[in-house]
Amino acid sequence: MRTRAFAAAFVCLALSGVMRADLKHAMAEQNLEKRSKLAMENAKAAYQAARDAYSKGNLDQVKAYAEEIQQSVDLAYQSLEQTNKNPRSSPRYFKSAEQETSDLVRRIGGFQQDMSYEERPMLDKLKARVQQVHDDLLMQLMEGRRK
Repeated sequence: MRTRAFAAAFVCLALSGVMRADLKHAMAEQNLEKRSKLAMENAKAAYQAARDAYSKGNLDQVKAYAEEIQQSVDLAYQSLEQTNKNPRSSPRYFKSAEQETSDLVRRIGGFQQDMSYEERPMLDKLKARVQQVHDDLLMQLMEGRRK
């Protein structure tokens, strides 16, 4: 009986690792602000999965996870844009996304430094896009949305 429960728990934990980086869950969220938060959580999970894949030597998976990170960050940004809220008067989710993208840019930079010199360019496009989203969010928070 205990071995079955242990085996079931192990299978659930193994599957949760596979399913943690699933953008479909975030896309299904109707609340745009919560969708943004879920997308950023997915980006964090995909980043960690990319680090794990790199440590195992699987560069194809690293590229796939880098694409997922970019899609997640874009979904978060688009969701916040679709709310049509002024970031200065309702900063909660905008500020959270700005801070998380800042942290993600820093982490991607560190990941690039840990990579071999020849492999670093695979993350250049991702880092530039996340930096652009961060800068846009920061400007909106500082200046407010232009009408």
